[in-house]
Amino acid sequence: MAIPGKMKAARFYEVNEPLKVEEIPTPEIRDDEVLVEIKAVGLCGSDVHIVYEGVTPTSHKPIILGHEPSGVVAAVGKDVTGWKPGDRVSITPGIFCGSCSNCINGHAEICLSRQVIGIQRDGALAEYLNIPAKNLVRLPEQVPFEVGAIITDAIATPFHALIDRAQLKPGESIAIFGAGGLGLHAVQIAKLAGAKQIFVIDTRDDQLERAKSLGADVTINPSKESPVDRINNMTNGFGVDVSAEFIGLQSTIAQAVESVAIGGRTVVVGLGPEPISVLPPTIFVRKQLSLLGSYGFTKQTIEQLVELVAAGKLNVEESITHTFPLEEVNTALRYLHEKVENPIRVVVTFP
Repeated sequence: MAIPGKMKAARFYEVNEPLKVEEIPTPEIRDDEVLVEIKAVGLCGSDVHIVYEGVTPTSHKPIILGHEPSGVVAAVGKDVTGWKPGDRVSITPGIFCGSCSNCINGHAEICLSRQVIGIQRDGALAEYLNIPAKNLVRLPEQVPFEVGAIITDAIATPFHALIDRAQLKPGESIAIFGAGGLGLHAVQIAKLAGAKQIFVIDTRDDQLERAKSLGADVTINPSKESPVDRINNMTNGFGVDVSAEFIGLQSTIAQAVESVAIGGRTVVVGLGPEPISVLPPTIFVRKQLSLLGSYGFTKQTIEQLVELVAAGKLNVEESITHTFPLEEVNTALRYLHEKVENPIRVVVTFP
C-alpha cells in the first residue's frame, strides 16, 4: 500500500486546551518496528486525566495521544519477521524492553524502562503509528477493529487485575467497587471466571442497572446504604473472597478491604492522589488479608482476550456506546469527561 508522506494527528499542547488535529510527517520505522495504519482508538480515563486535569503528565508536548489502538500493518522494518502489510492487529500500548528482571519474570507491565504510547511517546490518535513488532497481537477477521481497540486497555486492565493479580477462582465471591468502563468489564470477566456471587458498588443507579444486565447479582448504592454492612449481611458475616477497586479513593479502597473475608484479597486499580489508609494492623494481620496493586497488563493478556472474543465467550461490542471521527476528537473527549449520554466506551474511528 502507498504510504503518504504526511498524516493527520490529534496532538495535545496544554491542559484544558482542545487537541489540535494537524498534518504532520508520517513516522519512519526502525528495523524492528512496523508502521500500522490505525483503524480505531479507544479513549480512556487516562486521556481525561491528561487533557482536563493534568494529573497524568506527558513526557513532552506537543504529543499525539491515544493508547488503545487497532489497525492494519502498512509496512515492516527489515528485521521484522512474521508480519506483513495487510495483517489486522491490536497493539499492546506499553513498550517493554524484554530483558529486565521484571520482563524476564513475566511482568512486562512493570518493565523497568516501560513507556506507554500517548504518554511517554507519540500515540495512536493519528492515521499511522510506528511501534515495535513485538507489541503486535493478531486480530482475527471476526473481531471488529473497535473491539480490537478497547481490548488493549479497557478490558485488559480489569482482566489482569481479577485473573492475574487477585487470582479469582471459580466458586469465589467478589465485590467490584466502581461501575465505570473498567468495572462493568470486570463484571463480565468475573462471570466468565465462574464467580458465584458478584456485588457491584456505585453511586450511579443507571450504571448499577447496566451492571445487573451484565451479570451482577447484587448492586449497592453507597449513598443509600453501607456497602460493607450489606455485603456482610448477605454473606452471613463472612465477607467476599475478593474485592476490586476501580475508583482510586481512600474511602472506597478502605471499604473494599473491609468487605473481604478472613484470608481475602483486595486488588486496587483506581488511580488517585490520596494515600491508602485501611484497617489497623491488629485486624489486617490477624485476618491475613492481601492488598494488591494492579497496573496495566501484558501482551499475553491481550492475546487471551482476543481469543475469548473470537470464540464468542466474551461479548464486549455493546460496551462501545459512541464513535467519532478523528476530526471530532475533542467532542469525543468531552462526552467521556462530562459523561454526555452516559457513555461506557468512546472510540475514535478511521476510514
